[in-house]
Amino acid sequence: MRKRMLYLPLILFITIISVASTAHAEWHKQLNFEQETNFKNVGSTTYSIFIWDLYNSKLLTTSGAYPMQSEDAKLLYEIEYLKDVSSKDLVNHTVKQWQHLDINRSEYEHYLPRLASIWPNIKAGDRLTLVMNKSSSAFYYNSDMVGVIDKPEFGPLFLDIWLSENTSEPKLREELLGINKNG
Repeated sequence: MRKRMLYLPLILFITIISVASTAHAEWHKQLNFEQETNFKNVGSTTYSIFIWDLYNSKLLTTSGAYPMQSEDAKLLYEIEYLKDVSSKDLVNHTVKQWQHLDINRSEYEHYLPRLASIWPNIKAGDRLTLVMNKSSSAFYYNSDMVGVIDKPEFGPLFLDIWLSENTSEPKLREELLGINKNG
C-alpha cells in the first residue's frame, strides 16, 4: 500500500504533462505558417506617435476577411516593433486599451499574470505574433511559440484593442481591416 502511495505523485505529474502537451499539440513550436496554412492579407498599418513609428502590424486570416466565419478558420496578427518595449509596458498598455474600451476588469484580469509570464522584453526588430482559431490563441516571439491561452474568448478580447469600433486608434483599425473610406 505504501509503495502505491509513492507512485501517486508521479502518476499525477505524468497525467498533467500529458494533458498540457495535448492541449498545445495543435500549435507549432516554430511559426512557419506560410508553408502550413494559406493566410491571406486583410490589412496592415504602422502605429506612430507624432513623427516616431513604434510598430508595424498586419492582420491575416485563412479567408482573407475578418471576423472569421468558419469553425476551422485561423487568424494571424503580427506586430513588428520598431522601438524597445518592456514586457511590463506591454501588459500595462494592454490594460489601458481594455479600459479605454470600457471592458470590465473581471473579463481580463485573470489573463494578466499569464501575459506577463509569456511576453518578453522587446527589442527593435522583434516580432510578437498572435495566431488564433475558434478555441485558443498562441503567442510567438519572433518565430518561437512562447505561450498558449486556451480560452475562446481571449483572442477576440485581445484583438478588440485594434479592431473594435471603439478602438483608441480608428485609422489603424481601418487599415488593418482593409477599409477604404473612398471606396
